[in-house]
Amino acid sequence: MDETAVPTASPPRPAISPVAVLRSRALLGMEAPPVRVEVHLANGLPSFALVGLPEAEVREARERVRAAIANSGFEFPARRIIVNLAPAELPKESGRFDLPIAIGILVASGQLRRPRRSGPEAAAWLDGHEFAGELALTGDLRPVRGALAMTWFAARDGRARPARAPRPDSSRARPPAAVAVAAPETTLPPQPPPETTLPPQPPPGSPRRTPAEGIRPAVRRRQIQSDSQRDRSR
Repeated sequence: MDETAVPTASPPRPAISPVAVLRSRALLGMEAPPVRVEVHLANGLPSFALVGLPEAEVREARERVRAAIANSGFEFPARRIIVNLAPAELPKESGRFDLPIAIGILVASGQLRRPRRSGPEAAAWLDGHEFAGELALTGDLRPVRGALAMTWFAARDGRARPARAPRPDSSRARPPAAVAVAAPETTLPPQPPPETTLPPQPPPGSPRRTPAEGIRPAVRRRQIQSDSQRDRSR
């Protein structure tokens, strides 16, 4: 009697944590080498780790990105966030990586995605752009140096795709016609002016009281109290 092997069910594969990959560029002298910004959201205690040989300005991006996301109307994910700036041997400086890090966190957490796409396809469309920009705590974009070098080397590398840079840098970024520079506006809508409360106005026709008349009764009461205390002391 032949024994047939009974196939056993394979154990369920663990769910893959969301990862977002964006493209940016560092500034190394007159060159702008490419940098991959990889954002990974994992389970565990909330933390924010930044790896890939970042300088002090880049390490400070954790606080700028956290405040900019919250003040722009999004939710900063309470998860373990790991941001890798590859290649690791390339030094990274300035706040030019604030924008790709913030967008990567929003894409990995599902708060920002291309319409009618989800999962890996939602992050794949970001490969068609390069991002660079410093974030203010309010969520506004600030200019960074090296926009011209970034777009010029993007055209040299054959990446005829748009580059995202703050508006003040876009006037200086005049690359070859193969690369288009898009300057996004501020990320926050204008806030309404604070409401002011005016004191109630007297009805028309009523006699106006001067400030001295309004203060006189209170002064008279204090005088009567002081006189009564003086009489008791006698």
